[in-house]
Amino acid sequence: MNEGSRQPWARAVASLGIAYALVGIVFAVPATHVQAWRLAAWAVCAIGYAAHIGYERFRVKSSPRLGALHVALAVALGAFGLAVAANIHSLSSGPSTQHRQLLFLSLGIWPVITALPAFLVALGISAVLARASSGEHAS
Repeated sequence: MNEGSRQPWARAVASLGIAYALVGIVFAVPATHVQAWRLAAWAVCAIGYAAHIGYERFRVKSSPRLGALHVALAVALGAFGLAVAANIHSLSSGPSTQHRQLLFLSLGIWPVITALPAFLVALGISAVLARASSGEHAS
């Protein structure tokens, strides 16, 4: 058995993490209708987030806690990607040294402040899904 089939969740974490970062970067490019683009980015990411929870629960059959951890890892990876992009952008846009130092901190802070709520929400949803699916089998 190859490594990819033993850990199917790892591919989902990497793919969704990259997708979250790309959505955040690409949807920030248009200079018009900024609020609409932000809402669209949130909607696209919410769909990916919900799909990832469903994938972990029904396809990988992860426990609620493990599935929530995988979902939170993807969110953290996406936030890290956005922080990297922001740091790279700051090199060309000429912000102050203090601004660059704060952006450097974002490499560690953004993943944490996004992963924690992502974990808690995914854990709650996964627990409800687990309870609902176990109730269906008991009937």
